[in-house]
Amino acid sequence: MASPNNLQFQEFEEAAELLSADPGASTLSMSGSNTPSTTASAGEDVKLDLSEDEEGQQESSEVLDRVKGSVMPQPGRNFIKYYLRSNPDLYGPFWICVTLVFSVAISGNLSTFLVERGNPAFHYRPQFHRVTIAAVVIFMYAWLVPIGLWGFLTWRQGAERQIGGYSFLETVCVYGYSLFIYIPTSVLWIIPYDWLRWTLILIAMVISGSVLVLTFWPVVRDDTKVTAVATVVTIVVLHTLLAVGCKLYFFQTAASTPTALPTSSTLHNHTTLAVKTN
Repeated sequence: MASPNNLQFQEFEEAAELLSADPGASTLSMSGSNTPSTTASAGEDVKLDLSEDEEGQQESSEVLDRVKGSVMPQPGRNFIKYYLRSNPDLYGPFWICVTLVFSVAISGNLSTFLVERGNPAFHYRPQFHRVTIAAVVIFMYAWLVPIGLWGFLTWRQGAERQIGGYSFLETVCVYGYSLFIYIPTSVLWIIPYDWLRWTLILIAMVISGSVLVLTFWPVVRDDTKVTAVATVVTIVVLHTLLAVGCKLYFFQTAASTPTALPTSSTLHNHTTLAVKTN
């Protein structure tokens, strides 16, 4: 039976041979004092990675819940208090606006192509300037309107704003998420039926406008009756102008083909033909 000393000597010889074969190889100490610390540090790394994954999954889940809440408004359920929970984000509103810009511009180009497809005088050209126009309009609405509304509410409510009102980020966040319903709506606007487009606009405006009204009415209802009603009406009107304006500019039902004016030669031919006939 081999003694422990012989076993240790053999292991040393094998390690020496391996090291001589590969001088640049790294060695690992297996002493008892280092093993627990190595295991503990690896465990800490695993826990850190798991916590980062959990945070990412939680953020994705919150964004998804907020998107669902923006397309399924319910009476008595305040979007900010129920979905944001004093934790507003700009990630969702930013990408919703970017997606809406491209969906409106691309769908508008496709709609124009489908409408003019049977016109022999029509030559299709991608209208890239529509992307710029859509970006300016949508981002101005998603930022300037919330800024104006937040400033107005802050001015009207004064110090009470800090207790029962909404912050600037919460106001921007709810406006951004309220635009999500227009992304699938703009895609469906490609279908060249005007009655269907106006029906989709009405449905989208009701859903999206309900999110805004249910969110901001509890804040303005304590003000004077005229001010409260005027504020809500302004919110709805601006929201309606955005939807109707996008439909009228990017999704024309039919192109207005100019009527050709009769030329002098055409008039001369018609006059000659009339004289011969008489």
